[in-house]
Amino acid sequence: MTPLDAQAVILAAGKGTRMRSARAKVLHPLLGVPLLDHVVRAVQSVGVDPITVVVGHQAEAVEAAFRGRGLAFARQEPPLGTGHAVLAARERIAVHPERTVLVLYGDLPLLRPETLGRLLDAHRSGGAAATLLSVVLDDPAEYGRIVREADGSVRAIVENKDASLEQKRIREINAGIYAFQPGRLLEALAQLRPQNAQGEYYLTDVIGLLRKAGKRVDVVTAPDSHEVLGVNSHSELAAAARLLRQRRCQALMASGVSIEDPETTFVGPEVEVAPDAVLRAFTVLEGRTKVAAGAVVGPFVRIVDCEVGPGTQILDHCLLRECVVEEGATVGPFAHVRPETRIGAGARVGNFVELKKTHLGDGSKAPHLSYIGDATVGPGVNIGAGTITCNYDGVDKHPTRIEAGVFVGSDTTLVAPITIGEGAYIAAGSAITEDVPAGALALGRARQVIKKGWADARRQQKAGAGKGSRGGPGGA
Repeated sequence: MTPLDAQAVILAAGKGTRMRSARAKVLHPLLGVPLLDHVVRAVQSVGVDPITVVVGHQAEAVEAAFRGRGLAFARQEPPLGTGHAVLAARERIAVHPERTVLVLYGDLPLLRPETLGRLLDAHRSGGAAATLLSVVLDDPAEYGRIVREADGSVRAIVENKDASLEQKRIREINAGIYAFQPGRLLEALAQLRPQNAQGEYYLTDVIGLLRKAGKRVDVVTAPDSHEVLGVNSHSELAAAARLLRQRRCQALMASGVSIEDPETTFVGPEVEVAPDAVLRAFTVLEGRTKVAAGAVVGPFVRIVDCEVGPGTQILDHCLLRECVVEEGATVGPFAHVRPETRIGAGARVGNFVELKKTHLGDGSKAPHLSYIGDATVGPGVNIGAGTITCNYDGVDKHPTRIEAGVFVGSDTTLVAPITIGEGAYIAAGSAITEDVPAGALALGRARQVIKKGWADARRQQKAGAGKGSRGGPGGA
């Protein structure tokens, strides 16, 4: 299907009362992106253009969240039903009278692009005024039933409360996703009337108007009823997240990724994981993260907007954000890697180490209990336990430069701005405040003083004082 075949109207104006939240329903996060984002991606994946999103509740926030995505917006004010929402976009629809109009809701995160493609292809080839998507449910409950003609087209959509006993036995229901001939849709929208107690304009009435005018309405049945499950509560949001996680993990495993426990693994929609990568239990990958072949991640690891190179290991209980980990490097356990950090090939970041805005050179290591911030560390550097770069003076941040082959002893404080020259040694327990030349040894600590016998004398003194304080007979 080419982009010129269809346009779309996504209905996203509702408040989502059952969410019991101040946030607009379509902005609630699902796998790291807004609920509406999943629908937009599905529509964009089938080449539909333009896409108009009808907004109402918190319209400014919704528009801001999707700025730069190539979407158009129409405002529904006040909200008077689904038909009224489509009416809000009629001027946008009229701009492209040759393009099929796809209408769907913004709370359908499980909808697959393949299903939308089937709907649009069937509509294009069938020549109907409208083609709607249906699903078959074991228990249709309160949903509207689709009553078909003998040739398979739609005779009517009958609401449950109006259905006869025979019609209530029908298990095929209207999913609320439509493809329309634009001219027929605009004609029917002009005839809509609020013929209900709520005073609202219903999109399902458009189907009735088309049938009354003798126009054909076709049906395409979705293979998976889960695809059209809308999200109206936090419980349904969690259920959708679970199904999306399962679907995502199944697709990754089919591509050659090893996922030890799909039930606890979270992989966002924009994440890329190469074959032969291993994701262990309770791994969370978000944003635009990329994990290369042979990398092992987890367990209990969260990675956001990072590049994880081939053969790397991200061990237990690590958080990485907006950083790059190059080939063969090891991070963790219990490491925090903050934005703008690059960990070189074969480098090692150990337990309880924090890196911030730092380039750790190839083969360098910071194995234990260190903070390295605003630093450039050359290749082959050893950073001992308890090392701290003092990069902040209370007003400004300052850089630390550690050149190739430097050995930094344990419990060292490097007061930035400072440069440690190539191959230099920093003695353990030092506070270094001046640049260290290449190949030098730097010590920045007080001279050790030993007083022989001092501890024994002190213990004896305390013992004697204790006896004298008890008092004699009749004492306190």
